[in-house]
Amino acid sequence: MADTTDEKIPTVVADRVDIVYRVNGTGAGRGSATAALNRMLRRGQTEKASGVRTVHAVRGVSFVAYRGEAIGLIGTNGSGKSTLLKAVAGLLPVENGRIYTDGQPSLLGVNAALMRDLTGERNVYLGGLAMGMSREEVRARYDEIVDFSGIKKGDFITLPMRTYSSGMAARLRFSIAAAKDHDVLLVDEALATGDRSFQKRSEARIRELRERAGTVFLVSHNNKSIRDTCDRVLWLERGELLMDGPTKDVLKEYEAFTSGTDKARKPKPKAVPVPS
Repeated sequence: MADTTDEKIPTVVADRVDIVYRVNGTGAGRGSATAALNRMLRRGQTEKASGVRTVHAVRGVSFVAYRGEAIGLIGTNGSGKSTLLKAVAGLLPVENGRIYTDGQPSLLGVNAALMRDLTGERNVYLGGLAMGMSREEVRARYDEIVDFSGIKKGDFITLPMRTYSSGMAARLRFSIAAAKDHDVLLVDEALATGDRSFQKRSEARIRELRERAGTVFLVSHNNKSIRDTCDRVLWLERGELLMDGPTKDVLKEYEAFTSGTDKARKPKPKAVPVPS
């Protein structure tokens, strides 16, 4: 029975999240086995002395996502969008702050690994099982998944994934993930792949997932996909949350910023209340 109340149910809460990468510095001989052994032997030294660099990818980000929302994540390259998604999915630890989720987030990324030596057909089954579907459920939805991807059942679907183009692999991956209703679905650039017909099907599917009481996050550099799919947008720049608001308002500011017509002014981060 559908929930008829107006109560907003939080699904993801980010509370002053910092995410830091630690990277070994470059230098002569640092890629050799001897250099690696020397670094291991010097493990007790400070990060600075051992040449470890810290990269502050996300800084003090707070927001609350609610059931039924489709939220776009935008920002220029290197702004921390994909890093934040991985942290929400539980794939990256946070340095400071906390991330709380209601249900299990599922990350769909174009660059996620596939089992290249297995056929598309086998990957459909393995992907479905990995998402918690039974073998019978995957079998019942198999034709729908393959048809949605646009990959011909009698052609590439029976060939190893290593024969697929990156676009074909991304379409199949999205089709597998979209076959199941998710508490929280995290989509990283998937709508940028395929022709306009596939993009429209993807956008329609995201709207269906959202209507079924899930929450969808979409990272994309395609502002039209964000505009057509999302009702709310988080704008990250250099790891900081600059704006959180309605899609129309945030995209207007972002497009002015990226076009260079608003060089002197950047929107200030808005405080986001965190439920107790």
